[in-house]
Amino acid sequence: MKNIFFCILITMLMSSTVFSQETPLRVGVVGLTHTHVHWILGRPVDNKLTIVGIVEPNKDLALRYTQQHGYSMDLVFATIEEMIAKTKPEAVTAFGTIYEHLEIVEKCAPLGIHVMVEKPLAVSLDHAQKMEALAKKHNILLLTNYETTWYPTVHTANEWLKNDSIGRLSHLIVNDGHRGPVKIGVNEEFLEWLTDPIQNGGGVLIDFGCYGANIATWMMKGEKPLSVTAVTQQFQPENNPMVEDEVTIILTYNQAKVTIQATWNWPIGRKDMEVYGTTGVIYADNKHDLRMRIAEGYDGFTETSEKLKDRPAPYDDPFTFFAAVINKEITLAPYDLSSLENNMVVMEILDAAKSSAEEGRSINLK
Repeated sequence: MKNIFFCILITMLMSSTVFSQETPLRVGVVGLTHTHVHWILGRPVDNKLTIVGIVEPNKDLALRYTQQHGYSMDLVFATIEEMIAKTKPEAVTAFGTIYEHLEIVEKCAPLGIHVMVEKPLAVSLDHAQKMEALAKKHNILLLTNYETTWYPTVHTANEWLKNDSIGRLSHLIVNDGHRGPVKIGVNEEFLEWLTDPIQNGGGVLIDFGCYGANIATWMMKGEKPLSVTAVTQQFQPENNPMVEDEVTIILTYNQAKVTIQATWNWPIGRKDMEVYGTTGVIYADNKHDLRMRIAEGYDGFTETSEKLKDRPAPYDDPFTFFAAVINKEITLAPYDLSSLENNMVVMEILDAAKSSAEEGRSINLK
C-alpha cells in the first residue's frame, strides 16, 4: 500500500512540474518606440512566454506593429496601470525611452512584477540607484538586455581567456557603432528620443558606450576600473544637434586597460572586440566568427578560427532567458551580463565618462 501511495505522489509531483514548465510566463510589453521591440513581437510562438498586454499611447504606432506581427489591438492599453490591472503580467519588458525605465520599475516593483529593460539600465546613475533600491526592496528581478549578450563569440572568447589560452588579460578593445540613427533610417518614433539628451540620457556614449562597459565588467569579474577617461565629439551636428555622436572611453585597472570605441560615424555597422592576453589575442569579429592568434617571436603568430553556432536555449534569447531565471530554472552567475550588479557598475562607468568628457580630466572611481 505504501508503494502505491509513493508512486501516486511521485506522479502528482512530476505532473505539477511539467505543468509549471509548460505554463507560459505572462509578459507585458511597455512601450513600442524602441525598435528592438520587434525582437519580442516577432519571436516564434512557444510555451515559454506569452504577451498578455502592450502599453503604447501612440495608437497609430500600436496599430502598425500589431498588424505587422499579428496581434490584436485588444491587447493595447494607454497606461501601464491599466495594462497591469486588466492582464496581470508576471513580468514586463521595457521598449520605450531610457528615461521611462525608472517609472516602469516604480510601477512594477511594489506589485512583485519582474522587469527587463533594453540597454542601458537607466539614463543616469541617480535613476539606476533608485531602480536598484526598488528591485531589492520588493525582491524582483531587474535585468538589462544587450544584443551582444547572446553572441556565442563573446562567451567563447571569455571561456578561452579563463582557460588561459592567451595568458592573463592585458587589453580589451570593444567596438560598437554604425553610421548614425538618421543615416541608417531609424523610424520617426525612435529617432524622436534616441538623439534627445533627456530621454536617452545622452547620445552615443549612452547608446553604444554601455556595451563595452558591460562586457568589461563581466570579464573583470565585477572589478571596478580605477579611472575612467572619455573624449566626446560631434561629427554630424546636422543629424545629432543636441548630443555627442563620437566617444572614446578608457578604463584603467590594476593590470589591464579597456578601450571602448562607440560611434555613430562608422561606414559599416559593427559589434566586435579584441581580447589581448600576455601570449596571444582573440578577435570576436561578429556574432559567429572567432579568431585566436598565438604569438611567435617578435611579430609572428599562428592563427586558428571558428564559425560558432548559436548558443543553446535559453542562452540564445533574452526573453526565454528572462523566463528561465524567473522560473528558477537557471541562476544568474555573479556579474552576469544581464544582472543588476553588473549594470550598476556600467552606470557608474557611464556617469564617470560623462563627467570626464565635460571636465576634460580622468575620473577616479572609489
